[in-house]
Amino acid sequence: MIFFLFNLLLAIAWVTVTGSVSLHNLVLGLLLGALALVIIRESFGGKGHIPRVLPLLSLAALFLKELSLSAWKVTVTVLSPDMKLKPGIFAYPLTVTSDFEITLLANLITLTPGTLSVDVSTDRRTLYVHALDCSDPEATRRDIANGFERKIMEAFR
Repeated sequence: MIFFLFNLLLAIAWVTVTGSVSLHNLVLGLLLGALALVIIRESFGGKGHIPRVLPLLSLAALFLKELSLSAWKVTVTVLSPDMKLKPGIFAYPLTVTSDFEITLLANLITLTPGTLSVDVSTDRRTLYVHALDCSDPEATRRDIANGFERKIMEAFR
C-alpha cells in the first residue's frame, strides 16, 4: 500500500510539474513513479510489495469483470419482485499471509457489490465475509480462492 501511495504522490507531482491534467499524462506519471520507486526501493526497507506488471494487470482485469458481473446480479436481484435472498456470513480460510495481501483481498471483496469483508480472525487465517446471497457459501469460497486470492499471490509473491 505504501508503494501505491508513494507512486500516486509522484504521479500527482508529475501532472503538476508538467501542467497537463489528462489521463495519458497521469498514466505516464504512474509509470515513471513506479520505475523510480523500483530503482530506490532499498531505501524503503528492501523489496516491499513491488508487483509484477502482467499479473497485476490480470488482477485489475479480474476485478473489473467481477465488479461488472456482481453489479448486474445485485441490480437484477433488487429489481425482481420476489427477491429470494439468503444473506449470511461465512468463514473464508485464507491462503494469503501478509497483512498487505489480506488487506487487498478484503478490500477487493468489499468493493465487489453483494459482498462485504466483516472481520479477520486474530490468527489471520480466516476472513469473515457477508454475502447478500449466501445460499451456496462453498461456491463463493471457491470463486474467491480461484479468483482474487490466486491473482493476488501471482502479482505479489
